[in-house]
Amino acid sequence: MPAIPSSRSRTRDRNNVMSRPEFMSLNQPLWSGNSESRGNSRRPGQPKHQASLPCDPQEPTDSASKERKEPTKLPEEDCIQLNPSFKGIAMSSLLAIDICLSKRLGVCAYTSSSWGTVRSMVTLLAFTGHGITWIIGTIVCLTRSNTLAGQEVLVNLLLALLLDVMTVAGVQKLIKRKGPWEMSPGFLDYCVMDVYSFPAAHASRAAMVSKFLLSHLVLAVPLRILLVLWAFLVGMSRVLLGRHHLTDMACGFALGLLHFSLVETVWLSSSACQTLISIGTLSWSSFY
Repeated sequence: MPAIPSSRSRTRDRNNVMSRPEFMSLNQPLWSGNSESRGNSRRPGQPKHQASLPCDPQEPTDSASKERKEPTKLPEEDCIQLNPSFKGIAMSSLLAIDICLSKRLGVCAYTSSSWGTVRSMVTLLAFTGHGITWIIGTIVCLTRSNTLAGQEVLVNLLLALLLDVMTVAGVQKLIKRKGPWEMSPGFLDYCVMDVYSFPAAHASRAAMVSKFLLSHLVLAVPLRILLVLWAFLVGMSRVLLGRHHLTDMACGFALGLLHFSLVETVWLSSSACQTLISIGTLSWSSFY
């Protein structure tokens, strides 16, 4: 008699479809966890000891999922400031206007430009404000001068020119601003270290020289007007040639006037100038 119920139970289990091996996964209880708990469930064919090992939360099982979770950090220059300051907006706007106007005014930048036919004349005008031109010219005039007053003025002018060249070269090297047009400097520009755009060396030199000559030479009114006009045209010629921005020219004029004020403050006397001339010409008779 006890064998009859056991045979019925085996027959019932055999007829039950859910007891087959291929349907065993349907008998498992439903998990309400996230995708990580589903990923940790034992796959078919996986050893039992691997499925029963607990997963360390500090060690991610998939490096790709970790990269998806962590947000990628963009470079600082690629990020957009959602709340920029008024000062930043104003400076960016002025800079954009400066670049746009400077590019439009560079009408002599190349021979194929709109004013390319007068490029040689504008280049010659810019050459009159070059540092090499004024330094060599001042030395030649100094060697031909016979008066103490003239030598005093020329020595101070030479020192002012050297101060202007060194100061502008230092500021340009510090800021390293490029011009509105990508143009390589010439050989003479490398000689006076006029490589970068800010500030404009020609504008600084023209403003300093014109102010110096107006203060220490007796000139008629038409010559004074022509001297001021020359200084402005020299600074503007570099903008027309595409070498400098408008702000470079304006800052160059301001720096040239500052150089003049500094030279006037530390003006060398006639005796000090004669000492420098004796040292420069290797004539030591004035020391005895």
